Amino acid sequence: MTTTLTSTHPDPAWRGRVAACVLALLLLWPMLVVTEFKPWLLLDWQSLSATGRFLADFLVPAHSSEFLLMLAEQTWQTVAIATAGLTLALIGAIPATLIINEQLSISRLGTGRMHPLARAVRQLVRWKMVLLRSVPELVWALIFVRIIGLGPTAGVLAIALTYCGMLGKVYAEILESSDARASNALLANGSGRLAALLYGALPEAAAELMSYTVYRWECAIRGSVVMGFVGAGGLGQRMDESMKMLAGAEVSAMLLVFVALVALADLFSKTLRRRLG
Repeated sequence: MTTTLTSTHPDPAWRGRVAACVLALLLLWPMLVVTEFKPWLLLDWQSLSATGRFLADFLVPAHSSEFLLMLAEQTWQTVAIATAGLTLALIGAIPATLIINEQLSISRLGTGRMHPLARAVRQLVRWKMVLLRSVPELVWALIFVRIIGLGPTAGVLAIALTYCGMLGKVYAEILESSDARASNALLANGSGRLAALLYGALPEAAAELMSYTVYRWECAIRGSVVMGFVGAGGLGQRMDESMKMLAGAEVSAMLLVFVALVALADLFSKTLRRRLG
């Protein structure tokens, strides 16, 4: 009895994979040309020597008492910018969530359809949220720096505007994806929209809402650091000055503080989810 062995390729879809890779390279090449991507410039002797000096200082973070005092002040200002900006964003996002959330519509209870005026108001608020979150906080910061000058106020206002649009949209989506039976029962029995939100929809989605809020606070801290490079105050503005002077030790210390802030925000988020879960 003879057995015929048929040789097959270990990957039967190899032709499609190769074609996809070739197509990706063909699409990527013009983009690299447009962006003037020249990684070999990193191997230039002048670039290598500057990088070596910077990294040599980078390995030992700055730790003088004067620098650490300044670092503590700038870190506190960065956290303050993020927290104040997020608080202002919440002041705008919570009412917007209450308006655009279709589960809390009273007009749809009887017929299943919202009143045309209510639908128009919801759409208008949605467009406003789209406008706010479409402009990055860095662009808002540049605008406010030109209007009110350098300083943390520009960063606070930039975070407030951008994050108001983000929080309002995501809050509404989280609430609409939760179980609506409790809020519908409250609305059907004559409860107001705010009471239906607080006692019906909110308990179902509290953990997810809180987790997303803390995540946005973490993003606001990162954003405030970036906005500091355009003069919006905080740790980023001081880091920009150190980078320009190639002070690797100072940059290293600031990055360590930045990592610690993000780690603390993550720990805070996990603790809240554990308590609300």
